[in-house]
Amino acid sequence: MEEPLTGTIRGLLLFDIAESIDLPALHRILGTISSRREPAFLHPSPEYVKFERPPVIEPVGIKRIQATGEEVEIRIRYFDYGVASVELLMTFRATWPELINRANSWISSTELESYAADLLRNSLERTGEALNKLYREWISEDYFVVQVNPITTSDGVVSAADLARDWGAEIAQIVRGEETALSPIEQREVLKSTMSYYPYDLLVLGWVAAFIYESRAAASPTIDLLEYANTQLLEFRYYDDVLTDVLADVYKRLERRHTMLARWRLAREAETLNTIRLDYQELVERTDNAIKFLSDMFYARMYRLAAARIGVNDYRNLVNEKLTTARDLYESMVNEFHQGRTFFLEVMVVLILMVEIVFLFVHKA
Repeated sequence: MEEPLTGTIRGLLLFDIAESIDLPALHRILGTISSRREPAFLHPSPEYVKFERPPVIEPVGIKRIQATGEEVEIRIRYFDYGVASVELLMTFRATWPELINRANSWISSTELESYAADLLRNSLERTGEALNKLYREWISEDYFVVQVNPITTSDGVVSAADLARDWGAEIAQIVRGEETALSPIEQREVLKSTMSYYPYDLLVLGWVAAFIYESRAAASPTIDLLEYANTQLLEFRYYDDVLTDVLADVYKRLERRHTMLARWRLAREAETLNTIRLDYQELVERTDNAIKFLSDMFYARMYRLAAARIGVNDYRNLVNEKLTTARDLYESMVNEFHQGRTFFLEVMVVLILMVEIVFLFVHKA
């Protein structure tokens, strides 16, 4: 009889909750101490491969989700650029079909996000003082990680190559969150996003979920990097929404007939647009520098693959395109303001000259 699989299922429910979070203040509120090095990289890596500003972790404990009846271990992580991640972790002992069904129920669940949001709001009653400019509405991102412990048979530990060969179809279903078996073509497409460092570890990355064949402790840094990639995706999504709304409003204003007063207002509107551009550039610098990589390292390559699969690069490109449009509009609006100001000054000079000429003739008369 086939031995059941063991491991964990993690739901990472991320929310963009504020403009920034004061991590030292949060440590004081929670009574925690800042970590000097995080995550704990297991593969060879120099000292500077680390989070520059490690997120603050708030353990919540073990709770039961009423909607599913499952007990989960919960923790919240706060990132300094305003993102909070609620992790729901459940251990399992299951066959492949049972694991596929359980992973699908988590990925397709509509209750987990609202449950995590309620937990976070309750936590903010205590930690909210550390937040700068709390958002009234939050945007969210969900990601799921299925971690399977190494499988031992009478012949020894099953290698990553054998696992992908014999159970690739099931792994593809888990990563896609599908109950129905995928076509061979789709299976091959899913398994293209596969990485392995040692003969007995395997990572398969997808848009909504990842499969990790490794012990729970060994998988921890990989999960941390997947979470980090999703925080970046969330921030790019936020600025994509902001720029979409701002550009739509600017286009409406530019379509109106420009009076002299409207031209003067352009300067203020242009400055608002430029402020958003600067805020975004600061965000990119903070998120990109949150963790340091060496370009040819395994974890750096893993992060680049994860960023590509979950859509970080796509949203970054979208935002950059809109920023280029915003820059062009800013320059156009500033130029139009200067033209309006120059015209106004020229009119004033003409009026002053006319008044002086009139007084000159009146005085002579």
